[in-house]
Amino acid sequence: MKAKGHVFIVDDDAEIRLHLGNLLRHVGYSVSDFGSAKEFLATDENLEASVLVLDMRMPIMSGLDLQKSLRAKGSDIPIIYISGESRSQEIIDAMKDGAIDFLWKPFSHTQLVEAIEKGLNIDAQHHKSRKHYKHVEAMYETLSRREKSIFALMLLGHGNKDIAAKLSVMPDTVKKYRAQVFEKMQVANLPALLDLCKGFELPADID
Repeated sequence: MKAKGHVFIVDDDAEIRLHLGNLLRHVGYSVSDFGSAKEFLATDENLEASVLVLDMRMPIMSGLDLQKSLRAKGSDIPIIYISGESRSQEIIDAMKDGAIDFLWKPFSHTQLVEAIEKGLNIDAQHHKSRKHYKHVEAMYETLSRREKSIFALMLLGHGNKDIAAKLSVMPDTVKKYRAQVFEKMQVANLPALLDLCKGFELPADID
């Protein structure tokens, strides 16, 4: 039977890791547990399609330190904090940096499972977005240098005449390049292009 999703548990308390691991496996999740933040960072396990259940207070490297390290590496794994004692500022900092929930020990099994389901749904959306942007980026890379310039100006809301003036070309030339951009980006018109490229970050070195 396929697992409902994967959960990473990072807590320096072995009893808590054992209890949570058994509980989550019983309700259908696959689980990996770690006794420290550094141990987790050393793993080569795939972090996609997963949630991290993380203790806030741990020796040497705290939960917040681990969260910052993961974000610096580009990981957007959903994080659920568990803690018996935490300062309000720690909680604020964790949530500002993208943690999705905070559970006070002792918490109910229902609270934990609900938070994990929320996290897995968020992670699925992250995965869908990453896949979409990779597809957009792949199409973008097929554009010529001139097409990329016109593509960027189109996304910024410039019309044909404005683009022609900025690039010192004739408006008819812009029309030709626009048509090529639409074809290569696999869209029929400008509204479709704008919708496709929502959230797409243009390279800093674009002309």
